[in-house]
Amino acid sequence: MLQGIRNASQHWLGKIVLTIIFALLIAGVGIFGVEEFFRGGTSNQVATVGSTPITTEQVRQAYQNQIQRYQAQLKRALTPDQARMLGLDRQVMAQLITEAALDQKTHDLGLAVPDSAVIRAIHDEKSFQNAQGQFEPQLFYQTLQRAGLNEGMFVREQRSVIARLQLAEAVSSDLHVPAALREAVHRYATERRAAAYLMLTPSTAGQIPDPTDDELKTWYDANKSGFRAPEFRAANLLVVDPASMAKPASISDADARAAYTLNKDRYGAPEKRTIQQIVFPDNAAAEAARKAIEDGSKTFEAVATERGTDDKDLTLGTLSKAELFDTAVADAAFALPEGGVSQPVQGRFGTVLLRVTKIEPGTVKPFEQVEGEIRKGLALARARDAMETTRDAIEDQRASAKPLTDIAAERGLKLVTVKAVDPNGKDPEGNKVADIPDAETTLPALFRAEIGGDNEPLRTKTGGYVWYDVTNIDPAHDKPLDQVKDDVKAGWTATEIAKRLQAKGRELVEKLNKGESMEDVAKEVGVNLQEAQDLSRNQAKDMLTTDDVNLIFATPVGKSGTAAAGDSRAVFKVTAATMPAFVADSPSDRTIAQNFQAALADDVLSEYITEVQKNAGVKVDPAALRRAIGGEY
Repeated sequence: MLQGIRNASQHWLGKIVLTIIFALLIAGVGIFGVEEFFRGGTSNQVATVGSTPITTEQVRQAYQNQIQRYQAQLKRALTPDQARMLGLDRQVMAQLITEAALDQKTHDLGLAVPDSAVIRAIHDEKSFQNAQGQFEPQLFYQTLQRAGLNEGMFVREQRSVIARLQLAEAVSSDLHVPAALREAVHRYATERRAAAYLMLTPSTAGQIPDPTDDELKTWYDANKSGFRAPEFRAANLLVVDPASMAKPASISDADARAAYTLNKDRYGAPEKRTIQQIVFPDNAAAEAARKAIEDGSKTFEAVATERGTDDKDLTLGTLSKAELFDTAVADAAFALPEGGVSQPVQGRFGTVLLRVTKIEPGTVKPFEQVEGEIRKGLALARARDAMETTRDAIEDQRASAKPLTDIAAERGLKLVTVKAVDPNGKDPEGNKVADIPDAETTLPALFRAEIGGDNEPLRTKTGGYVWYDVTNIDPAHDKPLDQVKDDVKAGWTATEIAKRLQAKGRELVEKLNKGESMEDVAKEVGVNLQEAQDLSRNQAKDMLTTDDVNLIFATPVGKSGTAAAGDSRAVFKVTAATMPAFVADSPSDRTIAQNFQAALADDVLSEYITEVQKNAGVKVDPAALRRAIGGEY
């Protein structure tokens, strides 16, 4: 059953569903990993699809989990405004409405998934299987527990998911890709072209006279946006960071020594042992082998050979106790003397006998050698613990309208004064402004704020806070012509060169299309003639840009064209076009069919879901939606 789910995951619906079932579940977070989602009957309704409700709790949990996933990917916090700008609310509602529509349709059609199918799907899922490929109940329950689910909740949701996928597969599977479409794709992908070309460089344009003042003014007025100064802002930033607040000197000697005693294992290398293991089918067989080893009638190696354990599988390795996955094996192995053989041990993967062939004693650095590290770690931990208290105290001072400069001076905290910064973090000279903490978060906040506004502190990646006050705003504006005259002149000159090259290119193309040869045209302008073979669509080659190559493919064989190529201009003539014959059911044809079958399935399924929603009727309560995603609950 789950193999079918994996196959269905090739289209977007399957990906949504599989995300619900396992991906986030295994990570310890369900898309809707709260009991209220599965109860679904007591919360206010945000939307309905037919008679299927979408509750406030469903939306709230889905929205929060979507934000958490984006924050994990971006490695920074998202503000509510940023989340809305990314359209996370629309993504969540589209997903929930899609699922509700499929649930409504499966209900209307009377589709049901029997218990045996759900159980088989759970047993077949590799995430719930042990190393032998067998379903492991303990692993299953541990996974559900981490996700905050119980067995009944998970089974009910999985039954619904399987029904959705069965419906989706019935609608979109086994679609036929027409031969005409496959052949067109084959022609597009495999066609290769050759062309002769020459490059008109800026020097070909000749001497460009200096522009008049009127010409500069006209060109400047038409291109003002290219000479626009961005908005600049000045601000004060009060930075409270655990690292800067940590005071290692304040840690007493007694506290440092107590931390050393409690965590001695961190300050050195742990004891390691070379461990051998033989696995037995039961305790009786292991005990009989142990007695034979003990009375000398068999060696440990001989018993291993009898059990079919070769030399490379006999030794687990030289490991610390923490590196052993099976705690029963770890406890037994680290209780043995060197050369000792254990009693039968009931491990997670069977009954085993153990032998320790070598012991490497652990080492611990003396306190004096790690004292500085310990004091720094304790100070940092205490600073983090005190961070919220410091935050509340500063917020109280902010509430009494005390400026950040006064708060920083009073508390001995770091104040960053930003004289001018644009949205990209640069000063008016174009240099990067230093000392802005978490600039990717702080800068957008600065450019949303107003002078004198009451701004919430920003949380930093290191667990600290940044308070900010905007002290000046220099709005974006057009730079006056006198200030950018040299740049305007350079732009005007580049435009004139491009115009001349374009005119010359068109003139040469007309001559080529009337029958003149590429050799004669190249001699006329004094440039070298070049050849390009085996050109592919969307791939630059030699001096030809991607746009040049695509224009060559848009030009008939034997015809000419011209196109910009950076500062230069290409003039070309298409000399050949070749492509392999289309062979139905060839490996390449099957690949095309497979790729387009998935695309067709996506389109058909999307249209089907749209029709289901239309027939069932979708109703959304905007006020309830705002409450769900805005925390008013």
